[in-house]
Amino acid sequence: MGDVYSTQFLIAFVIGLLATGAIAGVLAGLLGVGGGIVIVPVLFLLSGFFGFPAELAMPMAVGTSLATIIPTSISSARSHHKRGSMDVDLLKIWAPFVFFGALMGGVLANFVSGAFLTLLFGVIALAVAVNLALPKTIVVAESLPGGVLARTTVPTGVGVFSALMGIGGGTLSVPILTAFSYPVHRAIGTAAALGLVIAVPAVCGFIWAGWGVEGRPPWSFGFVNVPAAVLIFAMSVFTAPVGSKLAHAMDAGPLKRVFALFLFVTSIRMLWQALG
Repeated sequence: MGDVYSTQFLIAFVIGLLATGAIAGVLAGLLGVGGGIVIVPVLFLLSGFFGFPAELAMPMAVGTSLATIIPTSISSARSHHKRGSMDVDLLKIWAPFVFFGALMGGVLANFVSGAFLTLLFGVIALAVAVNLALPKTIVVAESLPGGVLARTTVPTGVGVFSALMGIGGGTLSVPILTAFSYPVHRAIGTAAALGLVIAVPAVCGFIWAGWGVEGRPPWSFGFVNVPAAVLIFAMSVFTAPVGSKLAHAMDAGPLKRVFALFLFVTSIRMLWQALG
């Protein structure tokens, strides 16, 4: 085990998780991207330092990230709701389908490999990075599609892919909503609530998928590591409202571009590992 498990390293590990939680909470409230888009890559990298099998690194990162999204999304959603930036009507329409999609994603975790999850995260994270880096939001239409098929398949897809990636709903739903001329602040506020709808069924699925799997770190329930989740959301639950406040008070453009660069580098590294 050597120096990897030394006291100094464990202290650095704890500090790193607390910092990750703080940053993830701010980004969840500020950009609506979902803290998981930060948490998953960090946990994936830390797993390598601890020598966990590559096949376990990604599902553990995804499952643990989903667990942190539950308290973070509650905190962020409450803050946005107080500011009137949550579309309750849209939430009522999308929530059942997002929930069903997230449940499907959690169940699918039992049948897909860690390499597939790494590849999926890398591809979507790369797309998100490009979207964040664009100077202007891509607009597809002047309003959300009204057909039954679009109103069911889009939120279901958001649920499935968000669950498999370990992210909140904002990473996918905010770009989709703004592409249909939806006000960005209302998109972010609504996405914050969708994070909870995604995380609860998805966490159950990842716990079930990882139950009894050998080689998991101590204090894990399935693919959810409890100490790591607690350390992260101990910070993110407090910083999410800060991000929400900043979203209404500042131009997030420069921060978006920096975060896009981080995502780009991370996604390329994950794709390299998944395809290498």
